[in-house]
Amino acid sequence: MAAGQRTPDSSSQPANGHTAAAYPAAGYPATIRLLAEQAFSRTAGAPLLAGNRVTLLQDATENYPAWLTAIASARHHIHFENYIIANDAVGREFIASLCERAQAGISVRLLYDWMGCFGKSAKSLWQPLLAAGGEVRCFNPPQLINPFGWGIRDHRKSLTVDGRIGFVSGLCVAASWRGDPERQIAPWRDTGVSIEGPALADIVQAFAQAWAACGAELPADELQIEELAEGLGNIHLRVIATTPNTSGLYRLDQLIAAMARKRLWLTDPYYLGTPSYMHALCAAAADGVDVRLLVPSSTDIPMLSPLSRAGYRPLLEAGARVFEWNGPMIHAKTAVADGRWARVGSSNLNIASWMSNYELDVAVEDQAFARRMEAVYEADLEQSTEIVLSQQRVLLRRGRKAQRHLPPNRRSAASRRTATALRLSNAMALAMRQQRLLGPAEARLTLFVGLLLFAFSVVTLCVPRLVALPMAAFSLWLAVSFLLRSRNMRRRQ
Repeated sequence: MAAGQRTPDSSSQPANGHTAAAYPAAGYPATIRLLAEQAFSRTAGAPLLAGNRVTLLQDATENYPAWLTAIASARHHIHFENYIIANDAVGREFIASLCERAQAGISVRLLYDWMGCFGKSAKSLWQPLLAAGGEVRCFNPPQLINPFGWGIRDHRKSLTVDGRIGFVSGLCVAASWRGDPERQIAPWRDTGVSIEGPALADIVQAFAQAWAACGAELPADELQIEELAEGLGNIHLRVIATTPNTSGLYRLDQLIAAMARKRLWLTDPYYLGTPSYMHALCAAAADGVDVRLLVPSSTDIPMLSPLSRAGYRPLLEAGARVFEWNGPMIHAKTAVADGRWARVGSSNLNIASWMSNYELDVAVEDQAFARRMEAVYEADLEQSTEIVLSQQRVLLRRGRKAQRHLPPNRRSAASRRTATALRLSNAMALAMRQQRLLGPAEARLTLFVGLLLFAFSVVTLCVPRLVALPMAAFSLWLAVSFLLRSRNMRRRQ
C-alpha cells in the first residue's frame, strides 16, 4: 500500500456499536470485549468513536501538502494549533496560505506555544495574518505573577478545516521537517494522520479547550462538524486530548504494554520512560512479547540522549529490542500493538508529555491501519542500527564501533539513580508549577510564601554573604560526597 493511501474499512461491527476487531477484543467472548472496551475508555478518558476515515501520512512530503490543500479549501473557519511555527520558508508559506483565506473572509484562528516558538519565530511572522483579519494567540507566555507556570506547554499539533477534515501529527512547521536537498540535509522523519468523521468533534473540542485557556472561547458555530457521508469510513478511534495532571495517555500506554500479546513496537524521539512504564515494557518482553523501541541516534536536545540511553540496559536484559535511527532525526511519536491497535500524535514517552503538557493523540483500533503502521515501522528499521548486549554484557551498536556502558553489577544502581532523578524532577515540577486555581483558603499561605521570598531577596541583595556562605558550604558538602562516592565506585570496579 502506498504511503498516504486510504486504509480499507475495518470489518465486523456488533449491534452494540463496538468493533469486534478492536484491540484486544479479537478471539475473546463478548463480555471480555466489553470489559476491555470499558477499561480502555476509562483509562484514556476518551470514548471509542466509529464511522471515521483515517489516512496515514508520512513526513513533510505528505503532511504539508495535505495541510495546505485543506487550508486552501476552507469555506468557513480554520483552527491551526502547533508547538512550533518557525519564521523560515516553511512557516512563511503556511502564514501566506492562512492570510489568503483570512482575506477571503474565512475565520482563521492560529495558536502557537511561547516556549516552542522562542527564538524560532518573531512578531513579524504573525503581522500579515493579523492584518488580514486572522486571530493569533500565544499559549502561556511568562507571567510575573506566575514565574514557574511556564513549564505547562501546548505541545499539540493539529489542524481542522470547516469541521470537515482534521489532521493530528507530530510535525511542527519548520524547515527541519522538509530538509534541504541542495545542501544534502535530509528531512526529519515524522508521522501524522488525516481524519474525517465523528472524531473531528473531539479534535475541535480539544482546540477549543486550548484556545479558551488563552482568551475568549470559540464561537458556537465553529464547534460544529460535518457528518461524513454514509459508507465512506468505518474506522474506530479515540481522540486522546490530555492536559496537565490528567495522565490519560500515560495510563493507556501502560495498559497497552500490559495487554499486548504478540508485538508492541514504539517510536519516540525523546524517550525517558518512568520506572513504572519501563517495568511494564520489561514485563511484556519477559513474557515473550516482541517489544521494540526506535529512537534517534542524535537529537536536537543533546542533554536527553544520555538519559534516554540510561534506560536501554533494563529493556535489553528483559528481551526487548532497541534501535537508533541513522538519519538526522526521527520525530515520530507512534505505537502499534498486535497488528490491531495504533497510536499517532504529539505525545512523547516522557514525564513532560504524560503529566505536564497539553497533548493530542489518536488511538486507532483497526487491523488494516495497524498493519500499515507495522509496514512503515519495518521500513524505518531498515534505516536504523540495533543496540544489543554482547556476551560480555557490554552494550554494542550492531555494525558500528562498540560503546561501553556500565558493567552488569552496576545495572541496578544505575536504574535506581535514573528512577530517582525522574521522580525528583517530577516532584519539583508539581511543586513549583501552578497546576490548578488557588482558592480563598490558600490565600494566607500564598501571602506567607510571597513575603518569605521577598524577605529572602532583600537579605540576598543587602547581605549577600549571609546567603552565599551557607550555599557554598552546602555545595562543598555535595562536591566532597560525589568525589568520595566516585572513588569508592572505582575501587569496587
